[in-house]
Amino acid sequence: MRSRIALILIFTLIIGLLPGCGQKAENRELTPVTVILDWFPNTNHTGLYVAKEKGFYEEEGLEVKIVNPGEGGTAQLIAAGKGDFGISYQEEVTYARAEDIPVVAIAAVIQHNTSGFASPADRNIKNPKDFEGKTYGGWGSPMENAMLKALMDKYGADFSKVNIINIGTADFFTSLEKDIDFAWIYYGWTGIEAELKNIPLNFIKLRDEHEALDFYTPVIITSEEKIKNNPELVKKFMRATARGYQFSIENPEQAAAILLKAAPELNSQLVKKSQQYLAAEYQADAPRWGEMKKEVWQKFADFMYQNGLIKKNIDPAKAFTNEFLP
Repeated sequence: MRSRIALILIFTLIIGLLPGCGQKAENRELTPVTVILDWFPNTNHTGLYVAKEKGFYEEEGLEVKIVNPGEGGTAQLIAAGKGDFGISYQEEVTYARAEDIPVVAIAAVIQHNTSGFASPADRNIKNPKDFEGKTYGGWGSPMENAMLKALMDKYGADFSKVNIINIGTADFFTSLEKDIDFAWIYYGWTGIEAELKNIPLNFIKLRDEHEALDFYTPVIITSEEKIKNNPELVKKFMRATARGYQFSIENPEQAAAILLKAAPELNSQLVKKSQQYLAAEYQADAPRWGEMKKEVWQKFADFMYQNGLIKKNIDPAKAFTNEFLP
């Protein structure tokens, strides 16, 4: 028995001395990876921060840096090689593909579109017909006009009777104090914030009003070049990221704490409640987190093309892939 134990101890010692063996993960040479966000850190991004904090990226041999966006859209930055992966949305990817900017969506962060047009209940905007005579606060995107018109046409309403004001990146609640009646929001953040502020909202969810508007927002993107030249890196990144979002689905309270650790400037009450809301939305009815459907990409691309938002239609099969989802 003693000789057997001695042999085990000697074997263990030898293994520990061999190059690369017995080393802690932090002593291994990690591959640097940069992820560019679409906006300031929020619960859309929690899975990324969880994967980083829990060591999921490190287990894949990756050293991930998460950065806020700079000038220009995320798609342009990723296509230009300024980052390896980015947070974008189907609208931006479709615009990019129509302009031959070679970016590809590799996961849907949230399975269904949780955005819509929100207004304080006292504005009495209950459906798109009620947009007539009201003031919309937007950021000057042609997409906004197309969506407003499509929804109003469905109800026989006159789009020309909407007063549209460009409020840029102004806060929704601040804008309401400046005679804005309604705006486009993500319910999982601004809608939850309204609940916390005890501001009753009427919320017209886009996916309930038009089938083409149940598009993926946000999505994770990378470049065609990255997929072609380093598919193994994409696989490793997505394997760890999927674990991060799965953890967030199963443990929203812990996930919220991790996000708040990374971004302590955020409202903790808002983050916690938003995380609870998104825990049920990240995967929703999909067979796995991140999976996307061709018909969703096709319908939304057709909508954009038919409304003159893109000069040419795109091949949806080239705009996204589920290949790298674990």
